[in-house]
Amino acid sequence: FLRRLPLRQIIVFGVAIVGLYFVWPQLVSFYSQVPRLQGISWFWFVLMGLLEAASFACAWGLMRLTLNERSWFLIATAQLTSNSVSRLIPGGAASGGTASYQMFAATGAPAERIVSGLTATSLISTAVLISLPVLSLPAIAFGGAPVATTLLRSLTYGVVVFALLLAVGAVALLTDRPLQTVGTLAQRAHNRLRRRRPPMAGLARRLIEERDLIKGMLGRRWWEALPFAAGNWLLDYVALLAALAAVGVRPRASVVLLAYVVAALLGMVPITPGGLGFVEAGLAATLTLAGIGAAEATLATLAYRLVSFWMPIPAGGVAYVLYRRRYGTKNGPKNGTTN
Repeated sequence: FLRRLPLRQIIVFGVAIVGLYFVWPQLVSFYSQVPRLQGISWFWFVLMGLLEAASFACAWGLMRLTLNERSWFLIATAQLTSNSVSRLIPGGAASGGTASYQMFAATGAPAERIVSGLTATSLISTAVLISLPVLSLPAIAFGGAPVATTLLRSLTYGVVVFALLLAVGAVALLTDRPLQTVGTLAQRAHNRLRRRRPPMAGLARRLIEERDLIKGMLGRRWWEALPFAAGNWLLDYVALLAALAAVGVRPRASVVLLAYVVAALLGMVPITPGGLGFVEAGLAATLTLAGIGAAEATLATLAYRLVSFWMPIPAGGVAYVLYRRRYGTKNGPKNGTTN
């Protein structure tokens, strides 16, 4: 069996097994506290579910633009399916991207458009995520805003960050100077921290080239992509704030944003499927650094992961069944086979 698998897949599965081996004790300890969720009102789970649904809708809107695809049904079913695949199969985004490609290709979409569209979606989404900590630094420096139990202040903070994301994104897409400055500073910092390695060069140029790639794919509709990309992350972030409010804590929303970004980046590392184990441990630890008690941080992380990570997985299975019913088994991504 192993001889028939590509070497890359064998390596990916091997890394995932090793990763799960190391995080398994923490996972068992973490999810053994599931009964504690009974102390959280059902209202908070409904609120988090609605926020996550809106976050997914923003992801669909972004993909619809980058892929130039009119069908919301195709976009939604493909994204939900690939999301589930990336959380169940080692390889993370690569596995999910392959599933998306196969589903779009089976409907007759041009291969070039699929690849460029999925690439643009990934670049835009990652760029917005990385920019979030930069926008939270002023709030941290000037005191930040505590998370109120009513979420009013948290939602206000989210709106402000949303507006700043749109402004920063627009400037970065229209002018070269901000990207040149960021690239130069990041390159200098990298070279100073790693003096024993060959110096990095041309980072600013590469940033501008990737920006031009995104602009070329979106054309004049780039301004429509920014709200979708920002909304995708910020609605998920507000769901985390709701989880914190549900357990009765009041941390600084700006610091929670940094913890959220760290957890999101951990989820992108394809050591375990969907960052399983690493995200839970990383998010709980960074929330503790944000001034939240260890017990409350763990419970809030557990509630948030239940809604944001586990609940969308069965939704992906349902989406794939609906996709097969709409487009038939002959053109499905399984090359005509049935389950």
